[in-house]
Amino acid sequence: MDRHHLFPDDLIHAQQQWHDTYRALAAPRPRRTTELRRRLLRLSVRIHWHPFWTTPAGRMPAGRVELRQRTAEGRTRGAA
Repeated sequence: MDRHHLFPDDLIHAQQQWHDTYRALAAPRPRRTTELRRRLLRLSVRIHWHPFWTTPAGRMPAGRVELRQRTAEGRTRGAA
């Protein structure tokens, strides 16, 4: 299935921040690990409970995977 979602900007931004925070925490010698872990947890909650997931477009489980893939690759909108 080649379905592409149009995610809300705030959801995209939160997922991008999540990736950035995760990479910072996974660095060889991260600083401020407690702060980074708390931020990662806050972002995870914000993403998980975002209202988009209650809409018809957001109910597909593949949507969460697509959001992670798009933001990890640096592309956020459009069709492939």
